[in-house]
Amino acid sequence: MIHLLLACTACGNMPMEYTYPEPSDTPQIMGQSIHKAPSALGEGGIAGMIFGDSEKKKAISSGNMIPVNAYLWRASLDTIAFMPLSSADPFGGVIITDWYSPPETPKERFKLSVYILGRQLRADAIRVSVFKERREKAKAWFTANVAKKTGATIEDQILTRARSLRISEKR
Repeated sequence: MIHLLLACTACGNMPMEYTYPEPSDTPQIMGQSIHKAPSALGEGGIAGMIFGDSEKKKAISSGNMIPVNAYLWRASLDTIAFMPLSSADPFGGVIITDWYSPPETPKERFKLSVYILGRQLRADAIRVSVFKERREKAKAWFTANVAKKTGATIEDQILTRARSLRISEKR
């Protein structure tokens, strides 16, 4: 640590000069500057959305840019709405709740991780991991066992809600 401090202070009195590249010195690939900012009208911008591939245009126009099943995503959020969210990533299909203590059992708390694994509305496209902790006398939280059917029960509730969302939307 001392050596790093000495090395940094030794450079303090040295004058620094900066040289900026001239436009002709800018690195180029196939005649294009590699430092050039992407154009909003280019392939990745507005023109790409308008004239790009038809699947991307279809997804943009339908508002369904989420790469996971939208019904499962909405159903998951609806089903666990009573718990505080820690993070929700619609592109990765992961929802993580913060710890929640039910009012009837204040010495227990639960946390959920919901994983949406695909674009199909299928039973194997959703996984729920349940974590449980119990408060002991020393007011410290300790990991507790969770019944194996708890995650499966929540998955079933999410699937039931997703199916009802799909049915109501088709009417």
